[in-house]
Amino acid sequence: MPYYVTTPIYYVNAEPHLGHAYTTIAADVLARHMRQRGEEVFFLTGTDEHGEPVAQAAERQGLEPRDLADKNAQRFRDLTEILNATNDFFIRTSDPEHEAEVQRVLQQVYDNGYVYEGTYEGWYCPRCADFKTDAELVDGNKCPIHLIELEREKEDNYFFKLSAFQEQLEQLYADRPDFVGPGVRYNEALSFIKGGLNDVSLTRARLRWGVTVPWDESQVFYVWFDALLNYYTALSYAREGEDLTDRFWPASVHLIGKDILKFHTVFWPAILMAAGIEVPRRVYVHGYLLMGEHKMSKSLGNVIDPFRIIELYGVDALRYYLLREVGFGQDGSVSPEGFETRYDTELANEYGNLVSRTANMIGRYCGGVVPEADTSSPLAADFDSARERLCAQIDAVELSAALDTIWQLVRRLNQYLQDEQPWKLVKDEAQAGRVPAILYAVAEGLRVVSLLLHPFMPDKTATVLAALGQDSFGLDAARFGAVGGGAEVGEIAPLFPRIESPTPA
Repeated sequence: MPYYVTTPIYYVNAEPHLGHAYTTIAADVLARHMRQRGEEVFFLTGTDEHGEPVAQAAERQGLEPRDLADKNAQRFRDLTEILNATNDFFIRTSDPEHEAEVQRVLQQVYDNGYVYEGTYEGWYCPRCADFKTDAELVDGNKCPIHLIELEREKEDNYFFKLSAFQEQLEQLYADRPDFVGPGVRYNEALSFIKGGLNDVSLTRARLRWGVTVPWDESQVFYVWFDALLNYYTALSYAREGEDLTDRFWPASVHLIGKDILKFHTVFWPAILMAAGIEVPRRVYVHGYLLMGEHKMSKSLGNVIDPFRIIELYGVDALRYYLLREVGFGQDGSVSPEGFETRYDTELANEYGNLVSRTANMIGRYCGGVVPEADTSSPLAADFDSARERLCAQIDAVELSAALDTIWQLVRRLNQYLQDEQPWKLVKDEAQAGRVPAILYAVAEGLRVVSLLLHPFMPDKTATVLAALGQDSFGLDAARFGAVGGGAEVGEIAPLFPRIESPTPA
């Protein structure tokens, strides 16, 4: 089956921060890896532009909502490009093609009898664009995410019969225990469903910045239903003159943060069922990047600027750090200090130094040419089935575990060099003959490691592979001994040079 991966679409009421970069990088790793396996891939990201938070943010800045959306959508595009993300399309929910498809799908939900008129009253968070239950509130009547006091709001609008899908959703979860990952998020979503589903507001009466309801033009759709449909609508117009829906739907993996779990694991499959559309194969939920005790958030002012880190250290270092520092699927703390430690100890000293030592020794002891193949090396056992283990971890969206699998090989190569010490053997007439086999094994291990690592750090690994005379990135070749000797090894500048700069803000 073709592979379709999405990020959540990012809200344009503020500029991007490291949390947005995190999800985009993760999706790009999945997309790049699957392309290495020869799969047909479609990778979608973009921006969520309607709703009250955008209208309010625009008003505070003296702008029209459209102008704010244009400005911040460009910043998210810029971030996508600087992260070296290989997305196939960047959707904006203000695209007229998206709006028309939202109206078509939700009109079908209406025609199928899952919409009715009613009055909603509840605690509303304008920054979440979501009503909160009493059980979700903290410290009295505060939003658990943004920690702002909420007011009760009341409005006449249209409702979606979410409660009608109670049994179907429970059956979905029973039939597909991998529908939501990791397991703790599956349990959380199922618990929410089994707690009893209430119908939810589908439209807004007093807001104009949104997609107009086709059966009642005095209202617009609640921003979440507009936004959730982007994963489906994008396929209908992402490629000019071609509808990709039949080829790529249902999506293989939706990557989301845990703060939007209920929308993607409960509302989203229900609205698709109501429209007669197949539900996605999997929703994978990652945790929060924490600064101190709180989720990184512009509204809380506790963010790290990804543009600044990339300017100082390069994009590959950021891509590596985010998926290495925090176990994907869990909450975890990030900090400038933690970044610098990973950069110095693992990127510079372990991988970067391995590359430099290998290239230098082949240049000095082997005339700059990788020695002839000798697959009897003890390293062969360490690489046995490494590719298969990595593929299984990527299929399970265990990105940090996959990166650890690779890094154990990096460390094994360093340990092998330290144990064998070819720089000493070459001076011993009785042992010098072993040096070519040792350096072939290290160069071959480095080639395989760099192929496996390529989706995580595409620029640096491409440099290494080119220096080793390799110009293909396919995973079929990620087997120890698959490539013989004879390649000329080019000079390689330090991959991760020491940075004499102040700690990034």
